[in-house]
Amino acid sequence: MSAIKPSRRWQPAFYPFGNERTFKRLTARTELLIKGPLFGCRMCGNCLLQETAFICPMECPKGMRNGPCGGTTPQQRCYIDETRYCIWDRIYRRAEKLGREEMLLEVLPPLDWNKAGTETWGEVASLIRKTGTRTFFSALLSKDREKKERVWDGVFKTIRQPAWWQGDSEYHAPAYNEPVSELERELRSGRFVIATEVTPPLGADTEKLVKDIELVKPYVTAINFTDSSSSRPRMSSIACSKVAIEHKAEPVFQISARDTTRTGLQADAVGLNAIGIHNVLCLTGDSAKVGPSPTSNMNMLDIDSVQMLWILRRMRDEGIYLDGRKMKRPPRLFLGAATSSFASDPDMQALRDHKKVNAGAQFMQTNLIFEPEKLDAWLEALDRRNILDKVYILIGIAPLKSYKVAEYLHNKVPGVTIPAKILQRLKQAGEEAPVEGFQIALELIDRIKGKQGINGIHIMSLGWESIIPQIVTESGLCLNHSTSRSDCR
Repeated sequence: MSAIKPSRRWQPAFYPFGNERTFKRLTARTELLIKGPLFGCRMCGNCLLQETAFICPMECPKGMRNGPCGGTTPQQRCYIDETRYCIWDRIYRRAEKLGREEMLLEVLPPLDWNKAGTETWGEVASLIRKTGTRTFFSALLSKDREKKERVWDGVFKTIRQPAWWQGDSEYHAPAYNEPVSELERELRSGRFVIATEVTPPLGADTEKLVKDIELVKPYVTAINFTDSSSSRPRMSSIACSKVAIEHKAEPVFQISARDTTRTGLQADAVGLNAIGIHNVLCLTGDSAKVGPSPTSNMNMLDIDSVQMLWILRRMRDEGIYLDGRKMKRPPRLFLGAATSSFASDPDMQALRDHKKVNAGAQFMQTNLIFEPEKLDAWLEALDRRNILDKVYILIGIAPLKSYKVAEYLHNKVPGVTIPAKILQRLKQAGEEAPVEGFQIALELIDRIKGKQGINGIHIMSLGWESIIPQIVTESGLCLNHSTSRSDCR
């Protein structure tokens, strides 16, 4: 247990990947002896403490370095280990008390594994000498706040923001004018957009996949294909997206950080346009904890969803790889992110979403919503941050086919909470649960579609694709949507 933060060390400290000189090894051991008990330090070599209210984010089992995932429990516990508080919830709360919450907007880099397990103090000392020891310490004692921050950042920002990353806390508008996809075109037009999800097949046969795509295509603008949702492998999102393109449907390619490295992400990005994919939804992904046995790697992720957005935005707008190499023809991408609107306090969640928008998110799809009245506080928090005009928001809705499905979502799926009254309705419906679930979906859509700041509905089929045409038609969504889908009935 750390002396000054509310958590315990999740894992032992990192060990260097190469031989270190004796002096550096001794310095690293000394640093660990001090920072370990104080901060739960794992010696990642990329210290972020100055930006995270002096609580180390490496306490997170996923290694999330830019904010929480969407899977915290209602009690703000970590869903991977519910005996522990979500470390990012603790970071936000302390930052708020210290008046440092806006510092959390800075997009922080992934680990440089060449530095993992090595000391940081030597680099700090070197940068202080470069600044001038007297200049540095006199600035810290100065009453001139601007001067103090400038000198402090000259040392510590250089460490946490290496030249290959250069993250900031600013909004970066897309560096292009014309829409790159049909989804982006319709959202820009101001239409209330309908997207849906088709469940990827368990096997290699695409017959049902094609049938489902053809079924929902006339009623929606875009079709999402999940990337091994709940850590359960199925046909890949990229393969399903290619099938959709072959059948004249607009895909949203989902990519999960859980199964992606920074190398794989960049390689995929430059190849997406070659097969016709332009919409990309960046997700952190469910932990292997919720997946099938035998459990796969539960260690920290190579990159998180915010870092994915930052890398892809720079590839698209600046034409550069993470290592600085230039490309002649950058990919044309419409970037999206997921959000769990109720995973934390509305202001904290809005700050997290603000960071994603700054990093590059142009549209957001929420987790499943069953309490639309709670959206208001979150939307107001986003409005106070002046980002509602910078991102399109699609609200996640799911028709619940049975009480068993609802119970599973409520108890097993991170970030999803279903009110007791809805669970009770489905339980009492018995064999008529599909009819009741359909009616609940219509009620939720009716309560959502008039809200300001909402740009569309994302219907998660949960394997019930056959109900999508009926939902779109009977909810009245088709009337608005038919301006762009003349065959919507």
